[in-house]
Amino acid sequence: MGSGGEVLGALTDGPALRICHLYPDLLNLYGDRGNIMVLTQRARWRGMTVAVTGVGLGEPLDPAGADLFFIGGGEDRQQRIAADDLCRHKRGPLQDAVADGAVVLAVCGGYQLVGRYYRPAEGEDLPGVGLLDLWTEHPGPAARRLIGNLVIEVEGMDAPLIGFENHGGRTRLGPGARPLGRVLTGFGNNGEDGWEGATDRRVYGTYLHGPLLPKNPAFADRLIAEAVSRRHPGFALAPLPDANAARAREVMLARLGTPAGKSARAGVE
Repeated sequence: MGSGGEVLGALTDGPALRICHLYPDLLNLYGDRGNIMVLTQRARWRGMTVAVTGVGLGEPLDPAGADLFFIGGGEDRQQRIAADDLCRHKRGPLQDAVADGAVVLAVCGGYQLVGRYYRPAEGEDLPGVGLLDLWTEHPGPAARRLIGNLVIEVEGMDAPLIGFENHGGRTRLGPGARPLGRVLTGFGNNGEDGWEGATDRRVYGTYLHGPLLPKNPAFADRLIAEAVSRRHPGFALAPLPDANAARAREVMLARLGTPAGKSARAGVE
């Protein structure tokens, strides 16, 4: 099962959520386990069984062993350790899993590592696993960090995503990736082009953390539905009563002066 493995309920022949948490002890800078907790609980509330497997340094990765793979964030030292292991042991299996319809969520440092490469302020480039057509470069120790609340509008979602960003690297997208969303508040990928994150197939990379999914339950449900549909085509999630979460989001968006729904588009055209 690998380090940190946990099975919540015996797996059955019905819909089950299988999650692989990559480097849970190494890349957990911003409370990233909160994302795993939200995915697990929202699936269990719907009567689904959940299996969570932690895979660490040097451990093999089974591309068929999970349907949702999560990579969190870390500082440059942790990223360098993870980057070497990702490329040596996990690049091929991850690419195979994505080609077969698996979901990948990569946050902050993990987002940088699923691209082509990350160039830190000092030291050699860190190779990426190439799940997304992007690259990240740090402009240097004297450059300002991109820090603050971050709100983005995502195509196909009724409400914006909310989170916090804190990164020195500037990410640029190649033609093989599209932005996850348009920045309404904050800096996003590089503080210049107005885009945040990246996506291709069922791979999602973003600088939104804090962690991301507790603040954005609708996005958590999107990931769950896509992951489960890998083995159960056509699977649809039953709705959950999210009135309290919706109210909390409304308060946060009001404080930031950001529209709460689709009308946000009018302010960013």
